[in-house]
Amino acid sequence: MQEQRGPVRLIASDMDGTIVGADNSISDRTVNAFRACMAAGIDVVFVTGRPPRWLDPLRERIGHAGTVICSNGAITYDLAAERVLATRLLPLKQMFAAAEVIRDLFPRVRFAAETVDGLHLEDGFVDSGSVELLGGIVPGPLHQSLAGSPGVAKFLARGADISPDEFLRRVAPAVSELVETTHSAPRMPLLEMSLPGLNKAVTLAGYAKGKGIDPAETIAFGDMPNDISMLDWAGRGYAMASGHPAARAAADFTAPGFTDDGVAVVLERLLDVREASAEAGAR
Repeated sequence: MQEQRGPVRLIASDMDGTIVGADNSISDRTVNAFRACMAAGIDVVFVTGRPPRWLDPLRERIGHAGTVICSNGAITYDLAAERVLATRLLPLKQMFAAAEVIRDLFPRVRFAAETVDGLHLEDGFVDSGSVELLGGIVPGPLHQSLAGSPGVAKFLARGADISPDEFLRRVAPAVSELVETTHSAPRMPLLEMSLPGLNKAVTLAGYAKGKGIDPAETIAFGDMPNDISMLDWAGRGYAMASGHPAARAAADFTAPGFTDDGVAVVLERLLDVREASAEAGAR
């Protein structure tokens, strides 16, 4: 599809695999591109599967002080105030019902849950050598650790001896009435579940509407299946060339790969177009 040239008022970007590397880094070129967009008056919102406690790269590298949509749309977070603005939580009853269905399909599955306050996980969800990296989290039965919780932002299922795509293909239709299911881990069979009908696009659309911004005025970037709804909603949705085949197939446009600073390449081109338009209007 030929790219449309129109006004851009909002940039929405995924984090991991799109602008953030496995070592939690963001390239200088990408940092500069986002800062230039903000300086040009373009609203920037990051839309991620990460929980609020894992947003340091945005704060420390880009200096972002605005809104971040976390946990695939379940939490809207004010980064400057370090405050949760809104939540859309999955009730525990639905979560445990989905867990029963999945365990019937895959008896070796292990579960974890993200709440607004932190992570809860069963024994065996993480590798034995990784427990010390959890910052004092003690694995145990979710029925106990989640007792009294109003709900979870994200429910996680980790499989064994199966590809992420096949795990999603088998589980998603079986639990579709209970949870929304996606995945964002390239190689680990790890499913992410939330309130039915909730995804990145739903919460992003609400954010944009509150700002008076239309989808046609939005550019979005992503690389994995959990980004597809957002790429489809935005007037210009860019999948990373290094991203998942399903994301690339769903998006209207493709940005260069992550290691080629693909998001920065597109944003730099956008800023050049804006500058040329401004110069032409001043003549």
